Order: sequence, then structure tokens, then C-alpha cells
Amino acid sequence: QVQLVESGGGLVQPGGSLRLSCAASGISFRFYRMGWYRQAPGKQRELVTSITSDRRANYADSVKGRFTISRDNAKRTVYLQMDNLKPEDTAVYYCNANINLSHYWGQGTQVTVSS
Repeated sequence: QVQLVESGGGLVQPGGSLRLSCAASGISFRFYRMGWYRQAPGKQRELVTSITSDRRANYADSVKGRFTISRDNAKRTVYLQMDNLKPEDTAVYYCNANINLSHYWGQGTQVTVSS
């Protein structure tokens, strides 16, 4: 059974930083693309960033230069380092595993950027 568990969300002031973690179980983690999505109130869920099994990453234009995705295959964990956060980054952030074209999701973690 695939399980993804996010942690690290919270309240931060504009310009601050947070690091999200997503621990995976039930999958051969190192073989699969992992990603982070987010959903703000009243908006559709959107892809923020993803990383392939060989650590190639891509980013949404809105977060380029501010967010960094990484993975630790030994720990079966993917990370999202978020710097210079803006109020428009406020959303629920979801970890995603893309396994043979099937998508699996974590429960989400709230990130709120506000002064």
C-alpha cells in the first residue's frame, strides 16, 4: 500500500523560509518521479515542482529561483525547500508519486505566508 506523509508546513512571514518533507512507503521509491503540488482556496491544484529518479527537476515559473526540490532515496523522502516566500504561496501542499502513470497523494500540509 502506497503511503505518502507530508510534514513541515506552518505559518511564516513574507520573505521567510520553510522546508517540507514527504516520507514514502509501500513503493520502490528510487525508481519514480516525485512531485509537489499545491491548492489555494478557490483555485485548482497546480504542479509546483517535480524530480525524476535521476534527479532532474522542473519548476513552475512562479517558484523558479525560490523553491528547490530534492530527494534522499535511502530515506525514501522528498523535500521542498521554500525560500523568499510570498503571500501568494499560501496553499495546501501535496506530495505526489507518479507510478506507472498512476498518481498517489499525501494528505497535504498547510503553508500560510502572512505578516
